[in-house]
Amino acid sequence: MLESKAKWELKHEANKEELEALSCDDIINRLLSDRGVRNEKEKAQFLEPKLAHLASPAYLTDIDKLKERVEQAIDDGEKIIVYGDYDADGVTATTIMYKALTRLGANCDYYIPNRFDEGYGLNEKAIERFALDDVALIITVDNGIADVKEIALANDLGIDVIITDHHEVQETLPDAYAIIHPHLSDTYPYKHLAGVGVAFQVARYLLGEMPDEWLELAAIGTISDLVPLTGENRIFVAHGLKRLNQTNNIGLKKLIEIANVKRPLDERDIGFILGPRLNAAGRMEDAALAVELLLTEDETEAIMLAEKIDALNKERQEMVEATVNEAERLLDEDASFIILASPNWHEGVLGIAASRLVNAYHRPVMLLTENEKTGEWKGSARSIPGFNLFENCMEVKDLFTSFGGHSQAAGMSLSKENLEALKQFLNKRVEEKYHHLLGKPVLKVDHPISLEHMTTEFVHRLASFKPFGVGNEQPLFLLEATPQQIRRIGADGQHLKLQFYQHGEMVEAIGFDFGKFAPFISQGAAVSVVGELQLNEWNGNVTVQLNVKDLAVAEWQLFDYRGKRHLSNVLPYIQHYKHNVIVSNSLEDVKEIASLENVEVMTYDDDEHFFNKTEVLYIYDLPPDLERLETILACTKPESVHVNFQATEDAFLEPVPSREKFKKVYAYLAQYDTITFNRHLPHMMKLTKLTKQEISFILRVFYELEFISVKHDVITLNRHAEKRDLAMSKTYQKRLTQSEIERVLYYSTYDELKNWLKDRLSQSSKEEISHGL
Repeated sequence: MLESKAKWELKHEANKEELEALSCDDIINRLLSDRGVRNEKEKAQFLEPKLAHLASPAYLTDIDKLKERVEQAIDDGEKIIVYGDYDADGVTATTIMYKALTRLGANCDYYIPNRFDEGYGLNEKAIERFALDDVALIITVDNGIADVKEIALANDLGIDVIITDHHEVQETLPDAYAIIHPHLSDTYPYKHLAGVGVAFQVARYLLGEMPDEWLELAAIGTISDLVPLTGENRIFVAHGLKRLNQTNNIGLKKLIEIANVKRPLDERDIGFILGPRLNAAGRMEDAALAVELLLTEDETEAIMLAEKIDALNKERQEMVEATVNEAERLLDEDASFIILASPNWHEGVLGIAASRLVNAYHRPVMLLTENEKTGEWKGSARSIPGFNLFENCMEVKDLFTSFGGHSQAAGMSLSKENLEALKQFLNKRVEEKYHHLLGKPVLKVDHPISLEHMTTEFVHRLASFKPFGVGNEQPLFLLEATPQQIRRIGADGQHLKLQFYQHGEMVEAIGFDFGKFAPFISQGAAVSVVGELQLNEWNGNVTVQLNVKDLAVAEWQLFDYRGKRHLSNVLPYIQHYKHNVIVSNSLEDVKEIASLENVEVMTYDDDEHFFNKTEVLYIYDLPPDLERLETILACTKPESVHVNFQATEDAFLEPVPSREKFKKVYAYLAQYDTITFNRHLPHMMKLTKLTKQEISFILRVFYELEFISVKHDVITLNRHAEKRDLAMSKTYQKRLTQSEIERVLYYSTYDELKNWLKDRLSQSSKEEISHGL
């Protein structure tokens, strides 16, 4: 048995017969239905998202007020500031809004606060500087909905503020000139736009046309902000990716080249390569670098900026690694909500580091560092599905100096004296109401499949579900099959390859960083694999692959190391499992592992009551008899058995001589009555046509039955001995027993041995049930 790393939740279940009856069409339709696509119209809109399906920005509340105020500012030559955010969503939103205003002829500039000196959102010092610079209008993008105090200051200083945002709406709304927010727009049908999506719709309304050339920016910001890739977001990303693959934006071109991204780019390239680099500018230095990259039309400047941003991303990666390593040394694994603070950490990487820890420990994480100016703790939090960070933290909002975000991610500041109270509240809240969510992460498996479903046509049809992302995750499938080959691949064997065959066709499952699990999958075991379907092209050949996300072996397993009696074959398993029992003839043979905490070392002579239930039973030596092993199996009830023994006597290969052979030796002795063994042995072998081993064995049996007497080298036949059956000899009986042990346990095939062990374990389980235990 091999336990999965995650808890699997199947949206659809089917037994073997039901699965065989399902066609690929049936599975596709179920997947569409799970995504809310239930009729032909919805299917067409999902599979072929069109720009025409975007709602009119006129449905956004206050959009007319925004347009009137912008036109007034342009007509009067008033100075406008686009006030953005330092993440990829904010950077792309800032770029779109700035481009739209300058195209309209506005006297416009942009401003993104420094993450370290100013923090997220509007800040009072910046607003005061704007007033001195005669700024008349601030338009926020991807922020502002929580900045009540700051907007009140702007009003007092004679600056109008228009908010365009998508973050959680708090109890009190700012007294802004206009607020453009999907959740505050009853008539706007789609509520999950990213900040860049809101900015795009505003730009579209201001320009009076669809600014197609900025769809690539909308796609980058939408994917990077991890909003649901459904509805309008799906449209932005689908069309934005097409634009990105033929982009004329010189900054994006150079960033793609320096990052060595191969075309065609897809949503993964944005999520894991381009987005993180744009984020790195704001995390490590100044997000204005990213805006300048997206705005520049100069190739030399674009190369310089792209190289600078790529270098910052490498620095960011190193800092994340160092932060995660230190956090793991500090954390208490028993904590329900991991909250850690260190003045040594870099504020810009705390969100990423927190996400890494959430994935590793599957519990909410908050990482904080010291704000050198205020002396407060400042940082980021990430959550697990089912625990809403925003709602729970808002219950103790008085503990924070500032707080903002949504259900799964948040940023905050708090005084140091409030940290302990926050820890106590959040740990108690998770422990009391959300403890069931902790521990193993949850994998939501879309559908079981069989090897017959794994065709190139099926994978191509699944590709029409792209772009994948939050709310439209790439389908996860469950395959239960027996691999014909299990291999570790990669330079250090860090990856796992499973090969399956169906009607002569080969399909593979590839598990990156799953190589360490290869030894825990036994020959002939049925493996349950959860993964994503993809195509693998190599030397012109196209094969279907399952990209493994998790795996398990539910059935009882036998690991066959017969003839390899060495502790090196045992140690890796003992270190992996919590409960291990090893049984041998002598404690001396296994003394090297006797001191390990998670192993019980036993001998065949130990009383059966001392054998405990275990995950793994290691049979290091052949047992004295099969009945003894059956008793140990019944006591330990192992989930898997490892056999490491070897045959030292070869009783099975040298079977008990037949009765005819016994008669030949007796007849020879009867001719002489007394013989000298060494002198007569060659003659006896020649006459009887028996080997020395056979003759020696027969003479030992005769001696035990008192058919002969032996003194030194002289053997004398006892003609008056009592008639006895050969089986009454211990030597004869031991050879029979040993031969049977070797036949069943050592010289049997893998399947024969596995079935013999399974039958004994099954029988012991039935006996327990029958006795009501």
